[in-house]
Amino acid sequence: MIDNDLIKHAREFKGYLDSHKYEVSDEGIEFPRAKVMILGEYEDAYGVTPNLVPTEGLNHILMVALSNTAKLNNFYLALYSGSYTPVAGLTAASFPSTATEITSGTEGYSDATRPAWTPAAAASGQIDSYASKATFTIATATQVTIRGAALLSEATKGSTAGVLISAARFAQDRVEYDGNSYGLGYRVRAQAV
Repeated sequence: MIDNDLIKHAREFKGYLDSHKYEVSDEGIEFPRAKVMILGEYEDAYGVTPNLVPTEGLNHILMVALSNTAKLNNFYLALYSGSYTPVAGLTAASFPSTATEITSGTEGYSDATRPAWTPAAAASGQIDSYASKATFTIATATQVTIRGAALLSEATKGSTAGVLISAARFAQDRVEYDGNSYGLGYRVRAQAV
């Protein structure tokens, strides 16, 4: 079972990260020697989009699951409008400005904070919020163009604190109008390759 293998080889995975013995692809992060891939994806009304779990997110996941780092209580979804494709070095500190996070309450979404990611219980090597997607209430005089999304540990729009778990650039822009409810779910999973 993949979960038991991850726990059994915690130091090995930390070593892979520290020595950069992993490969980042459009599908996720692969640990070739361990034959494991960490993948994630966002789901909205437009479809499913694979994400990138950057090094900061992967380190956090492994340190919480396989070491002694304290679990963070909540994670939040964010939207961005920049023409930016996430890379492994993206962090919570660089995300808002690099990706051009949508933070305006009048030309973005009216919610005061990033909406919470509320996943169901983990099962079969994955965890997701597809059954209870986060809702963004769009507020704009014309339209809002959404080009990507991220999962972070801080609720404040535009915050540079915390941990960035995931980010994705959508293949197609999402154009939303005033009063629309934009729903977004996120899934992360580990699989043998």
